Amino acid sequence: MADTQTPTTAATVSVPEKTVAPETATETKAVESAGTEDVKKTEEPATAEEPTKAEETKAEEPAKSESAAKVEAAAEKATEEPAKIAEEKTPSTPFNDFAAKLPEIIEEIDYDEMWGVKLSTSPLESHIPTQIVLQKFLNANDGDLTKAIEQFKSALKWRKEKKPLELLEKTFNAKKFADLGLVTWYDVKDSSVPEVFTWNLYGNVKDKMDEVFVPLEEFLSYRIALQELGIKYLSISTATAPITATSDPYKMVQVHDYKSVSFFRQNPNVRAASTEVIKQFALVYPELLKEKFFVNVPAVMGWVYGVIKLFVAEKTRKKFHPMSNGENLTAEFVSGKEGWDAKKLLPKEYGGENGSGDGTLKGLEGNVTGLKLE
Repeated sequence: MADTQTPTTAATVSVPEKTVAPETATETKAVESAGTEDVKKTEEPATAEEPTKAEETKAEEPAKSESAAKVEAAAEKATEEPAKIAEEKTPSTPFNDFAAKLPEIIEEIDYDEMWGVKLSTSPLESHIPTQIVLQKFLNANDGDLTKAIEQFKSALKWRKEKKPLELLEKTFNAKKFADLGLVTWYDVKDSSVPEVFTWNLYGNVKDKMDEVFVPLEEFLSYRIALQELGIKYLSISTATAPITATSDPYKMVQVHDYKSVSFFRQNPNVRAASTEVIKQFALVYPELLKEKFFVNVPAVMGWVYGVIKLFVAEKTRKKFHPMSNGENLTAEFVSGKEGWDAKKLLPKEYGGENGSGDGTLKGLEGNVTGLKLE
């Protein structure tokens, strides 16, 4: 301790001429300088670190922005992909385009029923009955979507106005219509769709033509109701398999018997009624006819075919078969490919073995029905 204090006292009091103080001062400066350098050395790393952190922050920001952009891009892609998949799953075809327009059509017409089928606004989601309806209108127009939609709209408007399902529940005048028509149907092997016949026995009313066909609207209501009754037994509303342009079991056979109606062409009321039925049915019941037989047809019935040519498409006209002798009808259904026994089930009047054969079709066994009468 004495050695340390002595130079300080000597430098200050006893030996002023010596250079101890300057040396000490130099040492002090050196110490101070060294201390300063140490401080600087200590501070410099801290100063050097600051820009590094800032740079890191700046470097992170673009990375974060880039990451956010990737997330947004992924989200957009995820949104776009289902749409692309949907487009791929629903290609543009006349049928798919028809189905896509259906909600708009239903809203426009404000009616959503066709042939007993409540039309679905999403028919592609496995609603087979609606699919069948749309396909029939396309088939009737050879796949022309514009024409199919035009006819479909007209048919919807017609049904909205005529209310055909209500006509099914209507009671008709027995004096006029008791012997005029009925519906029969026959179960078909390996098929859920029966063979449906509608019978129009004009020969049975040959002596009261004006009474039956006047007023025209009453006859039309009766005729529409009979048509709807036949369609009912096709059971389109419960169908489980779609149809195609070439395969469609949901069709009926119609038989028009003109036995002893030798003056048909001379009656203007009959002519007016027949013309209107042909015209309206061609519009509102497309692709529901399998075959149409005009049996016991007199030569004077040629005018009927003239009317048919005006309103019925050629491919439908090919289904029309005039037959002078009604007993030949059964022969059209005994090829063995029909899946039902026509010989046993069809009426005696038409070459079968069923019923009394008196021309009224009364006494038929099996599935027979008619409209309400009183």
